[in-house]
Amino acid sequence: MSASKSMASNGLTKLKKDSRREEVRCAVRFPLALPVLLAADGQEVAALTRNVSASGVMFELDQPLAAGLEIRFSLRMPSAILGTPRDVMVHCLGRVVRCSMGQTTYQAASTIDEYRFAEQ
Repeated sequence: MSASKSMASNGLTKLKKDSRREEVRCAVRFPLALPVLLAADGQEVAALTRNVSASGVMFELDQPLAAGLEIRFSLRMPSAILGTPRDVMVHCLGRVVRCSMGQTTYQAASTIDEYRFAEQ
């Protein structure tokens, strides 16, 4: 193998390793503070969204949530963000992907695996 091929393959290997460490954003995140109740394991937990995208939500809450926990929640998305005449209620099913302690509250990141718009 020539030196240039060896360097190219090493560079590619390094690129692959480095790219795994970076989070890839597939959707635009909107910094929205919306009150929400999370339903999981027969309990409800009050939370506040910190940012919302089509594929996930970051919540702020007073208690930790376990990674992998399936949650249900509904968001009233503001008309100004969606460009619609009225706010839109969205019912979501997701799962917690990580939870950590912030300065004063827990922060939990969740996927949005399924959603449906409420009929109005």
